[in-house]
Amino acid sequence: MSIFPPVVLLTDRAWPDDLVEREIIEGAGFTFVSGPADPAPAAVIEKLVREHQPTAILTCWAPVSATAIGAAPELRVVARMGVGLDNIDVTAATDRGVLVTNVPDFCVAEVSDHAVGMILAWTRGLVTANSAVRAGRWQPAGARLRRIGALTCGIVGYGRIGRETARKLAAFGTRILATDPHPPAAPDPAEFVDLDSLLASSDVVVVHAPLTPETRGLIGAPQLARMRPGGLLVNVSRGGLVDTTAVIDALATGHLGGAALDVLDTEPDVPADLLAQEGALITPHVAFTSELALLDLRRGAAEEVVRVLTGQPARHPRNTVSVAG
Repeated sequence: MSIFPPVVLLTDRAWPDDLVEREIIEGAGFTFVSGPADPAPAAVIEKLVREHQPTAILTCWAPVSATAIGAAPELRVVARMGVGLDNIDVTAATDRGVLVTNVPDFCVAEVSDHAVGMILAWTRGLVTANSAVRAGRWQPAGARLRRIGALTCGIVGYGRIGRETARKLAAFGTRILATDPHPPAAPDPAEFVDLDSLLASSDVVVVHAPLTPETRGLIGAPQLARMRPGGLLVNVSRGGLVDTTAVIDALATGHLGGAALDVLDTEPDVPADLLAQEGALITPHVAFTSELALLDLRRGAAEEVVRVLTGQPARHPRNTVSVAG
């Protein structure tokens, strides 16, 4: 066992500084090391791990590979500064007795707000109307708008964020369908159906599912073809869940009336063919963020590391390992 204080490595961050994380980690008596702000390739992260031999890793978007996990014998915890775990090799961590944690409740309000905001922008034609007016066209008679309360919205993935989106949409009187491997036992505003039934019966489909090997490519050309003609697809979860090429084709043919995407399977590259579609509303993977959400996230992840390194149980363990005190 090293006589030096344990090292906590921050691989990357989606905010301007590391002051919050540094204050919490160093305040607990540990050594804090920051990697590059932008997410680096796996090889760079592996080199950082070999160099600094961290006991804990804080990671935002950068890949934490099996090689990185194996390069630090004293590593005890990898803490995701976010919800999804697709940038961490959880299997390798589990095999080596390394705990993986996340902050699953930090952006529930923000992502559900973003999803509902995108739906409202589509139903009320806010983006297209604003563009038309700025281009000198004042044509209210041409508006083809919708009443959100008269629509059926299908939610794919019914965790914390999916449930909050359902609660907000239900306030408008919207009919809610949902599909999830683990539907809630308590009464809920959503009616649970299988994915095919949800796609065929929904005017709006919102993707809130996690990205796993099983869900990658969940919404492709066959699934889009099952949606109601003229409907809206919303993805505020992970880009890999939806086939962007299939979305472009569905918009181009008019089968989809709109696609509201905060994430892309090609991000940060946005295909020119997608930008050319009038029905595409695209934001740059920002649904999760607000000043308060980021503060909750940064504190939550850093405090989780401190808990684990001081022998306390993690609040949000995502795998099962034997963690020594």
